[in-house]
Amino acid sequence: MQATKSGRKQHYQPPVRLILTTWEHLIAFWFGAGLSPIAPGTAGTLAALPLWFLLRGLPLPAYLLIVALLFAFGCWVCGVSAKRLGVHDHGGIVFDEVVGLLVTCIPLLPALGLETGDWRRQLAWAAAAFLLFRLFDVWKPWPIRVLDRRVEGGFGIMVDDLLAAVYAAIGLALVSLVILR
Repeated sequence: MQATKSGRKQHYQPPVRLILTTWEHLIAFWFGAGLSPIAPGTAGTLAALPLWFLLRGLPLPAYLLIVALLFAFGCWVCGVSAKRLGVHDHGGIVFDEVVGLLVTCIPLLPALGLETGDWRRQLAWAAAAFLLFRLFDVWKPWPIRVLDRRVEGGFGIMVDDLLAAVYAAIGLALVSLVILR
């Protein structure tokens, strides 16, 4: 979205070729998931699930280190992509959703002792994490909405999703305590 002189927002859709041939855009748009014409944030979050399944077996310190590095990298790559597009927090920039899902899933880590059972139950827990993260990312309860509006640059793109993920992770942990204990 881009603000016009009247204050209305207009949608800017970058050319697919630009996104798929520039490595910063390719990563910021999570390998094209952000190009979805409908709900690109949801598409980006969905496209992050394979990464979660790949990383979930790591020891907790390694997982947290990777997520922290991805957050820092995301601040840079999302900022570069937004600046090159000329649109702050373009809807297609979904790397923030990728990191958000990874943060949301922290309570599901086997390293924390949560046994989610067979693959169907693991998929159900991943779906719950997905839904909770999307809920908080779209809803943007306080102070997420304030951060989303006031913090600029790559950090601004990443921080509101990080906080939405923390809220979702707390919700997921509470649900798991009720159901699994």
